[in-house]
Amino acid sequence: MTRIYFITGTDTGVGKTTVAVALLDAAAARGLTTAAIKPVAAGCEITSQGLRNDDALELQAATTVPLSYQQINPVALEPTIAPHFAARQADINLKAAELAEYCRATLALNANFTVIEGAGGWRVPLNDQETFADIVRLLKASVILVVDIKLGCLNHALLTAEAIAADGLMLAGWVANRTGAQDPCHQQMVEDLKSRLDCPLLGDLPNVDASDKKELSAIIDVSPLLRP
Repeated sequence: MTRIYFITGTDTGVGKTTVAVALLDAAAARGLTTAAIKPVAAGCEITSQGLRNDDALELQAATTVPLSYQQINPVALEPTIAPHFAARQADINLKAAELAEYCRATLALNANFTVIEGAGGWRVPLNDQETFADIVRLLKASVILVVDIKLGCLNHALLTAEAIAADGLMLAGWVANRTGAQDPCHQQMVEDLKSRLDCPLLGDLPNVDASDKKELSAIIDVSPLLRP
């Protein structure tokens, strides 16, 4: 069994990495081998090993298949700005086909469950013509949408789901996340999205401290993602 899922969000900072790690941990708990890819990461720090991104390092630590940092994050960019702006500063031309090939090299390891984490939301540009969505189309991956439940999320989630469908891709599931204090209408918004999104809710995650993230794998439900 091989499952490949692209993790996108309604915006930047909605908890895509937190959800990706929870999915990896939940899949591993079922005895599946896991891998992860973050093809482009902006906001990297200079280290003795080269540029490193905190999100990519979290993904690396969560996989059961041993992967080098470069296999996880082939394009690392230092500025904490939109990836295509950071790439231009580094004189790098991001191309969907090349990034898809980087992903395929890791996918060729045939882990049972692989997540590919995007940057920001669904329409984040790669260059003047392409967006991250073009990588997903080339890989024919299914999509998991992370929604930060707060004022405005209903519009953002529904528009993102429409864009994914318009690109001919399948929204396999969505995750309700919480990056701040719980909104007074949290439960109503979750229920509203459950009725409007044509895919299963995989989990309604609390806002947890970094040290408590392991508990999220017990909350998130990967079973809908493992069905034939």
